[in-house]
Amino acid sequence: MSTTPKFTEKEINPLGSLDEWEDAVLERYPDPETIATAKSTEAYRNYDAPERDTVREFYRLNHTYQTYDFVQEKRADYLRFDKKEMPIWEAFNFLNQLVDDSDPDTDLDQFQHLLQTAEAIRTDGHPDWMVLVGLMHDMGKTLCLFGEPQWAVVGDTFPVGCAYSDKIVYPEFFKNNPDFSNPEYQTPTGIYKKGCGLRNVHMSWGHDEYVYQMMKDSLPESGLYMLRYHSFYSWHREGDYEQLLDDHDREMLKWVKLFNPYDLYSKNPVPPDWKQLRPYYEDLVAKYLPQTLKF
Repeated sequence: MSTTPKFTEKEINPLGSLDEWEDAVLERYPDPETIATAKSTEAYRNYDAPERDTVREFYRLNHTYQTYDFVQEKRADYLRFDKKEMPIWEAFNFLNQLVDDSDPDTDLDQFQHLLQTAEAIRTDGHPDWMVLVGLMHDMGKTLCLFGEPQWAVVGDTFPVGCAYSDKIVYPEFFKNNPDFSNPEYQTPTGIYKKGCGLRNVHMSWGHDEYVYQMMKDSLPESGLYMLRYHSFYSWHREGDYEQLLDDHDREMLKWVKLFNPYDLYSKNPVPPDWKQLRPYYEDLVAKYLPQTLKF
């Protein structure tokens, strides 16, 4: 039986759009060396309201309901990959049902955002598998199309089953989480062993873990870290959770940090020329991925 309570529409979707979470990330971590050249970093996420209560409400819900048991429930449900199966290019059309009408940075669909990320990576001469990471990194947002609330799809990710870092955004909301009252979960390592490695740690549920599990047999380890941990800001930006890391995590950190700016700063109002780019991406996808994706 599901342990997820019933929610109102506002509680399911407190944000105006999925990308509104990224607005808050960019405000927290403005990068002076933006990859995008069409406009300055300061011009991104230019909303009229300087403070958006929707983001706070999003994280209140996220931090309240992302419990260890909730994560196990979602893993058991979605990692069977028995919801839907479709050819890869049809999967991008499926993702495009999440077109974001409220994003001030772009009126492009989800696929074109992914294509811009991939093209920025390719332009800088990175390996083709990293280009594919750029193309696929938001495919996990299809969780919303299966009825998942926004706070279980996007948002900064964090380990469950151990004490919460005070470097996670809005840490004060964790006091509402049932796990906060569980002494077993409230030590620095919690249910894990010191130095166990992130591969042995359960993260809050969302599109990062989902797309990682979708792609885990198709990409090199460095690319999989980019997918799985690109929203784990308290680690790759704030340097926390050292007690859980092993040497492999420390080596892979450089790849996660390399990828992150391409995701945040590659949006451009000029759409990619898909007719020109299509042969390259069709060959790239065929090189690494099966003909169909399972969701």
